[in-house]
Amino acid sequence: MNPLLDFSALPRFADIRPEHIAPAVDHLIVECRATLARVTASPNCGWSDIVAPLEEVNEKLARAWGVVGHLHAVIDSPALRDAYHTSLPNVTEYWTDLGQNLDLFNQYRALRSAPEFATLSPARKKIIENELRDFRLSGAELAQDKKARFKEIAEEQSLLGSRFSENVLDATNAFSLLIEDEARLAGLPQDVKDAAREAAEKDHKADDGKPVGGKPDGGKSDGGKSDDGKPRWKLTLQAPSYLPVLQYADDRALRETIYKANVTRASEFGDAKLDNTALIDQIIALRAEEAALLGFNNFAEVSLVAKMANTPQQVRSFLDGLAQRARPFALRDVAELKAFAKDALGLDPLEAWDTMYASEKLRQQRYAFSDQEVKQYFPEPAVLAGLFKVVETIFDVQIKPDAALSPPHAWHEDVRGFRIETRGGPAGDRASGQLIGQFYLDLYARDTKRGGAWMDDAITRCLKTGGAPGNTPDAMPSTVPGTVQTPVTYLTCNFARGVGEANGQKRPALFTHDDVITLFHEFGHGLHHMLTRVDDLGVSGINGVEWDAVELPSQFMENFCWEWDVLKHMTAHVDSGAPLPRALFDKMLAAKNFQAGMQTVRQIEFSLFDMQLHSDFDAARQTPLALLDEIRQRVAVLHPPAYNRFPNNFSHIFAGGYAAGYYSYKWAEVLSADAYSAFEEEGVLSPAAGARFHAEVLAVGGSRPAAESFRAFRGRDPNLDALLRHSGMITA
Repeated sequence: MNPLLDFSALPRFADIRPEHIAPAVDHLIVECRATLARVTASPNCGWSDIVAPLEEVNEKLARAWGVVGHLHAVIDSPALRDAYHTSLPNVTEYWTDLGQNLDLFNQYRALRSAPEFATLSPARKKIIENELRDFRLSGAELAQDKKARFKEIAEEQSLLGSRFSENVLDATNAFSLLIEDEARLAGLPQDVKDAAREAAEKDHKADDGKPVGGKPDGGKSDGGKSDDGKPRWKLTLQAPSYLPVLQYADDRALRETIYKANVTRASEFGDAKLDNTALIDQIIALRAEEAALLGFNNFAEVSLVAKMANTPQQVRSFLDGLAQRARPFALRDVAELKAFAKDALGLDPLEAWDTMYASEKLRQQRYAFSDQEVKQYFPEPAVLAGLFKVVETIFDVQIKPDAALSPPHAWHEDVRGFRIETRGGPAGDRASGQLIGQFYLDLYARDTKRGGAWMDDAITRCLKTGGAPGNTPDAMPSTVPGTVQTPVTYLTCNFARGVGEANGQKRPALFTHDDVITLFHEFGHGLHHMLTRVDDLGVSGINGVEWDAVELPSQFMENFCWEWDVLKHMTAHVDSGAPLPRALFDKMLAAKNFQAGMQTVRQIEFSLFDMQLHSDFDAARQTPLALLDEIRQRVAVLHPPAYNRFPNNFSHIFAGGYAAGYYSYKWAEVLSADAYSAFEEEGVLSPAAGARFHAEVLAVGGSRPAAESFRAFRGRDPNLDALLRHSGMITA
């Protein structure tokens, strides 16, 4: 049996091959189209006649294609990429046809008007309302010739977005720098140097003396060692390599080389085949054409239909207001940094490749600690144990390793699997050990994996038809009728893996505090998906949640990384095992809002660029890069060199789901900061507050508007002051 067609349990990653993709996708699309034909021909328009049968077949296609997309993101290969691109147009065509099917649209409208609608649960009513909205956004009401063009636009956009992402990955992997003189690495932490040396030696062994593709810093490009047997170090543009160079390397020329290589990825400064400039123009033009076909003034208006914010002007006002509050702090931050760089480091003028380096030196001087010092207290085992303890405490669950999601059943040897189970109630009112959800954890960077960190759903909770609700305490998501299919999620990061040995054992990965925050962030997304109690697929977990509210649980979880009662239980020095000293934590806390103003206006800069690009951008008047420069003149406090090509690797908006939605990070940060203030009031590990947050936010998924969920939890509308206070930008 084709493993992509097996939905009886977890995905069969060990069995899936590129040649399975096209046959599985083609089979599922045929099944989906046959079901669609039956549904639209039916004289009945009840939930069980329309929604249930389509939901069942569409879920199979979504699950299978989700597995393919995930593999494309985490273990990319030429064969997998070819298979993905072969099937992508067919998948896109089906979803577009489904959204444009006027007969199906009429069936949903009939259901909305039928007496049965009043008897449906709120979740099912929300699904129908969402579907009616999405039909209109998919062009169901367009004339036939316009439908054909709309379909072409959808297919072109999916292919262009995929190419954009692949170009960024390929451009990232195309660069490497081999260093022969260890003196050039002065300032770099030892574990970073060890990883760079290990990478060079690995290439040397793999290539048997052949060049690795990057330019060596003198000598022959023969991988791990030069002709005289001396060691070499390989630097790359993967985050665990290039970020420490910019933050710690004393060699200013080295920092500039790495900086320039990173900010010119997928641009005209590299391989022409990987240049995303033309793709950006095409994507923007297609989105504008899509909006016009649907009768909107611009694509931002289309994007905001399914979000909490109502208009581009409302978003702009929110961002401009936040910028007005943050910019004085940002100007203070940059003035201090430039003065320090000039007086203490002799860096005048302060260049873009100096900013992280000078900031780290200033932080060390001001607060008497470094990120590298803190990192020694965050070995991976202690961090995971601490994260799980927080979740178990506030949400009254238990997290255990799960062999069913671990190698050899996963896609890579780095992956680890876990399960979330119920914990027995004190009065025996709840059984212990019932399965709630499962997750794959893939933490380390590799050259077959796209950059960044993300959560995605593998399986969504829903009640399988045919019986009463139940739950499955076994290790697999159940598809038995009358049981609840438990949710499964992917949690993916790009951290540095452990290098070297200590006491005869391989050293664990050491996380920076920023890494820890990232892990908590992605786990918050995972909790949103796994702790849902909604039994209808369309609004279960993260499904149906407004895009500008989906970051609420993730950013909410970040706050725990700044609590002593949390960190003291999730730190252990990699050598001594000692917990993080309270004095060091106090320094970290004092530095928490270090350069918060600069960081805030930087996010506002990207958000305004995204929103203006999709609302009032005139391609005949300027380029996207010129628009970004214009926004920087108005908002930014630091300006990059002219060769910076940030848009060319801005995957969030050109290859992800954040087009006209990047502002969501700041919008949801207001919600999350205010939500977390309830825990500050009641106790940061309060099970009572956790139970309310679970019940009113996580459990309801997309079954009601996010604004209602927030008010149900907090008892009022969100307040911007909590965010400003958390960021240190409310003056006394």
